[in-house]
Amino acid sequence: MTRPGGRRPAKRKALDPARQAAFDVLRAVSERDAYANLALPAILRERGISGRDAAFATELTYGTCRARGLLDAVIAHAAGRPIDKIDPVLLDLLRLGTYQLLRTRVEPHAAVSTTVEQAGVEFDAARAGFVNGVLRTISRRDESAWVGELAPSMSTDPVGHLAFVNAHPRWIAQAFADALGAEAGELSATLASDNARPDVHLAARPTAMTAAELAEQVDGTVGRYSPYAVYLDGGDPGSLAPVRDGMALVQDEGSQLVARALTLAPLDGADGGRWLDLCAGPGGKTAMLAAIGQVSDVDGVRVTAVEPAPRRADLVEENTRGLPVDVMRVDGRDTGFEPGFDRVLVDAPCTGLGALRRRPEARWRRQPSDVPQLGKLQRELLASAIRLTRPGGVVLYATCSPHLAETVGVVADALRRQPVTALDARPLFAPVDELGPGPYVQLWPHRHGTDAMFAAALQVR
Repeated sequence: MTRPGGRRPAKRKALDPARQAAFDVLRAVSERDAYANLALPAILRERGISGRDAAFATELTYGTCRARGLLDAVIAHAAGRPIDKIDPVLLDLLRLGTYQLLRTRVEPHAAVSTTVEQAGVEFDAARAGFVNGVLRTISRRDESAWVGELAPSMSTDPVGHLAFVNAHPRWIAQAFADALGAEAGELSATLASDNARPDVHLAARPTAMTAAELAEQVDGTVGRYSPYAVYLDGGDPGSLAPVRDGMALVQDEGSQLVARALTLAPLDGADGGRWLDLCAGPGGKTAMLAAIGQVSDVDGVRVTAVEPAPRRADLVEENTRGLPVDVMRVDGRDTGFEPGFDRVLVDAPCTGLGALRRRPEARWRRQPSDVPQLGKLQRELLASAIRLTRPGGVVLYATCSPHLAETVGVVADALRRQPVTALDARPLFAPVDELGPGPYVQLWPHRHGTDAMFAAALQVR
């Protein structure tokens, strides 16, 4: 087909490999509910993208996923139509282009032209023209100018303002403010920490090597709090020999501290070594519990690990190979086990709001309606754990969410209904400071560099 005058239409230039990888991940997240932190590494490996291109693809992918709410507000304003009236493929392209314009050093003409060209490849000249018009409108202002026009007022809605500026849904920002309580002045820092690139945390398996030995082998840094923690600036931890050989595992330092806290909790009576992980998948905390048990003063520690989901149960078996662990594929609410466990961990399924920095799209995927459903499950699992624990034994309830309905609300319900007493959990997390007023523990990324783990220690009467 030729244009009037005999000229052929110019051939559109497809995206470069880095931008194409980012765009393909955005489409997978939008279309199939994929997880960006799983989809992107797979695409980079499959396509042989490395070095600077891989770093650029990573920034574009995770940055666009994290900032989606802010980007969508700007796009809707510039397009003069609601987001749901824009074709989903075009919308992901616009998000990719807008992120480059507002939050990277990419030259505006490059951000616009590459995105417009891809719109032409995916669709036609008309929609490429639409993308061009929207992005050129956006490019006339920087991020601060757009925020000044579109963000809620700091004076009338400070939580809404900080949520918009830091690209979080308002309900999540409010949940963080509620959990911070008297320290709600830290909300801005809390939200900003979710947008920072987190270090990779490794855990040295206590039976295999020390943190210092692991740090030397992987060129890392010994952690601040957990005696097993090592920090890495980045890279693919799965390629490291100690991880491949089962001498170390990838595990946030907060999770290491939770597992360790259960092993340190004071019991009434002797510890018989009968320990239970009631929500074990994928097995990281189970492995840590079992390894600590092997080097403890308690003889014959054996961990029973409960995981009903087949794939996650397989992962528990894989991650605890060679350790004294029995994996049971049953529902934690109705296990059929004989009561009498000395120590029980309930790392309950939750919204995961405490790990948003590691799961860039999760903040937009979760909804407030998820909280009541998960709260019911959390209360049932905790009640089951208490029934399975001997008098004088300890249950440690933990979530990777600071939402009060998933933390103190669940524990308060147990204290009212069950024969348990709350222990002060803070000494179990030494040497960590700034843990809150107690008796519970709340970790925060902006304070501790960990996921926002909550923990409560309950002794059964």
